[in-house]
Amino acid sequence: MSLNMKARGALAAASLLVSAPVLAQVPPPPPAAEASAPQLTKTPELVRSVAAQYPAEAAAQGLTADVRLIVTIAEDGTVAEVKPAEPVGHGFDEAAVEAVRQFRFTPAEVDGVPSAVQVEYVYHFTLTATAAPGTGEVGEEANPATATLTGRLISRGSRSRVAGATVRCGDDPEAPEATSDAEGRFTLQVVPGECSVRVIASNFQRYQTTETLKPHETAEVVFYLVPAGGAFETVVRSERPKKEVVRRTVSREEAQKTPGTFGDPVRVLQTLPGVARAPFIAGDLLVRGSNPGQSATLMDGVNIPILFHLLGGPSVVNAEFLDTLDFYPGGYGSQYGRAVGGVVDVTTRKGAVDTLHGSVKVDLLDAGFFLEAPVAKGVSVAASARRSYIDALLPLFLPEEEGETLSVVPRYWDYQLRVDFGARRKEGEEAPERRSTGYIMAFGSDDQLTLVSSGESQANDLSLSSHTLFHRLKGDWTYRVGNITSVFAPYAGIDKYDTEVGSSYTEKDTIYSLGARETLALELSSALTLRTGVDLVFEHGRFDVVADAPPGFEYVPFPGASPEAESLEEKLRISGFDGALFLESDYKLGAFVLTPGVRANLQIVGSQRNVALDPRLWARYTANERTALKGSAGLYSQPPDTPRFAFLPYGNPRLGYQRAFQTSLGVEHRVAQSFQVDLTGFFNRRFKNVVSPGQVLTQPDGTIVQERFSNEGLGRAYGLELMVKKERASPTDKWFGWLSYTLSRAEDGREEPLPAIRDSFIDGGTGDDAYGLSQWDQTHILTLVGSYVLGNGWELGGRFRYTAGRPVTPLDHRQDVYGADGNVYQPTYGPYFSSRASGFHQLDVRVDKSWQMESWTLTAYLDVQNLYNAKNAEFVFNDYRYRDEYEVPGIPLLPVVGVKGSF
Repeated sequence: MSLNMKARGALAAASLLVSAPVLAQVPPPPPAAEASAPQLTKTPELVRSVAAQYPAEAAAQGLTADVRLIVTIAEDGTVAEVKPAEPVGHGFDEAAVEAVRQFRFTPAEVDGVPSAVQVEYVYHFTLTATAAPGTGEVGEEANPATATLTGRLISRGSRSRVAGATVRCGDDPEAPEATSDAEGRFTLQVVPGECSVRVIASNFQRYQTTETLKPHETAEVVFYLVPAGGAFETVVRSERPKKEVVRRTVSREEAQKTPGTFGDPVRVLQTLPGVARAPFIAGDLLVRGSNPGQSATLMDGVNIPILFHLLGGPSVVNAEFLDTLDFYPGGYGSQYGRAVGGVVDVTTRKGAVDTLHGSVKVDLLDAGFFLEAPVAKGVSVAASARRSYIDALLPLFLPEEEGETLSVVPRYWDYQLRVDFGARRKEGEEAPERRSTGYIMAFGSDDQLTLVSSGESQANDLSLSSHTLFHRLKGDWTYRVGNITSVFAPYAGIDKYDTEVGSSYTEKDTIYSLGARETLALELSSALTLRTGVDLVFEHGRFDVVADAPPGFEYVPFPGASPEAESLEEKLRISGFDGALFLESDYKLGAFVLTPGVRANLQIVGSQRNVALDPRLWARYTANERTALKGSAGLYSQPPDTPRFAFLPYGNPRLGYQRAFQTSLGVEHRVAQSFQVDLTGFFNRRFKNVVSPGQVLTQPDGTIVQERFSNEGLGRAYGLELMVKKERASPTDKWFGWLSYTLSRAEDGREEPLPAIRDSFIDGGTGDDAYGLSQWDQTHILTLVGSYVLGNGWELGGRFRYTAGRPVTPLDHRQDVYGADGNVYQPTYGPYFSSRASGFHQLDVRVDKSWQMESWTLTAYLDVQNLYNAKNAEFVFNDYRYRDEYEVPGIPLLPVVGVKGSF
């Protein structure tokens, strides 16, 4: 028996040749599959193999087979689990599993720590002919003629290089073979004549062809390998250690096929448990009963003002740029802060290191491109941009009935540019003691939205225009030495908000920000890791406001004329600082993992100093390989927005931190190889939240003034979240999907009764009860998502959503209240939140068809939102006397046809 070992690619590639009729091999994934974090720093190597017993019945029938196995290699290098990925029958599966169970590898290391990993191991059963009796062995020639077959392996449709693949000339176990390098290149020395080429690579279909080679000549070829199973891969996978009770991660490939998202991975957030549905015009994220603005949206760890474009548009990051999307509905670690709700962290990916790749996408909503390429040794670049033209199309689909006319003029664009530096470690090269990598990234987004509602029966038009713009420039430097890892990330940004409400209110805000984050991790042992760091941000805001004076400030321009409101103009300049020091540790004790942590917060705005201390604890108990229990408890703080510290009556310079106490308890269970069930219960208590208006104060000079904001807000939310997910277990698995359901109750209130003087435009008629239903409460939230591969490049998917209606305060039509001074009618409301709006329900369907060329892929899709044209009311307008209500429905039946080319 002869044994050849070759380590290639991001994980082990082991080739085993035996004189028995068996060939086993472990090919690695291509480098493009390498995740940005964590890093595999040491590949497992096969040190002991066992030849499988060839099934007697299969041997008698002359059958051969390639058995794909999912092999879990434990931290000590032993084989913990073996499962057939694609059963082939005839006894081959059982024989291969039995043999591989006895294999042994050197331990793999992730970020320098021994870790369990998964590999796709292909075990090949091959029959060899036995020499006829009486025939002698052919002696070797003194100087045999040879030929050379050299070339490159490329993934068909994407031009990605295929590393770690085995190239053989013939099926004989003793036939010459070569393994492709990181660039997909290989060189094979063979006997001249006809060569039956066989290429075997993980996650690619077996490639076969015939090449005729002449003596002493070199033939150069390019082989295009067909990916197995499309976008889903069952390659080596090293999961990040979970440090949160609930972290729902969505892959780019999985999310791009979710119906109703227009291929946008971030929009998949709307289908996950714990996320309430926001009005379709808003880009807010409502998590576990929290209010708008109480959840943090991060892009590469940097806070951004909006995650979605307005009017329910796509996310502000191009789908091709996304690496992972981590969603924490609660119970997150101390490295995250400035939120009393949930956290969304979108991470982008580095540019390709093999060759130029890109894509162009055009549909009825927008058009965009994505490009990535290496530009020098150790340097890669990725860039994308997108521009919408929905402003010219959407009005064609909106209703035009009397009194319900809604003219919408939205427009958006966004961009991302990232430059990565830091040379990769070469194959077989030991990891250096000191390593530095990093990147510089610029990204931004612009949204403009104008709403005009009018009708001949309405006396007043409603006009609203909004403009939101942000830019960010971020650096990231990661330095590793021994067991210490340091990540330093400085950034700078600018946000602009322009708002106009009719002719009575205009606001133009500009906020400049400068921040930095340093995280230091120290691995003391395999059971104990410490992390500490600082998180700093400085803001300077410029706020220009022109608004009508409050009631009572009207004047009569001339006798007999209608009263007119005075116009107030203010120019505010405010600076603020918020910093945090955090410390946490991971401690493993048998089946338990404990992560205690603490975050100390400091905010300085003007003369106000706010301090908050947030202890947190996360725990996980792994009962067995299928079941785990988890729980968390902790305090969370969010600083009020800097503009709210403006002087009275425009703000409140004495505001403090908003606080929340979050708890959760849950269980995870894997029912089968591809089914995962997650059930989590939660209870969140919010206090000292910022509400409006504040209390009425008497100044030293005897004047009376009202605080615009105060820390009197209370809130609580509790409920259950269920997630049942079906994953694709192998490239031949045809479908995936999930069911998510949230049962919850969200309540809001105040510590003190509402002040006697208040502006109904600000508080909207809020009740005086200590607790009452939140206007964002949705008792039931149900989502069903499914996608099925039909074959021949076709894929069909659907998404159904249902949410209970939000609480509303009904109008009381017993009488009209007329304000003679202002010449306006005033509404009379019934009991506060004593009714509910109609529930929301919608079915979306998506059909994809792909064509794979040699060097590029073309995909056409039809994404239909609201297939049965449900009339879901998004807004309600009233006539000028508040007698009649006009419901404005959301997006109607909206078919979106698009094409995407990628290379």
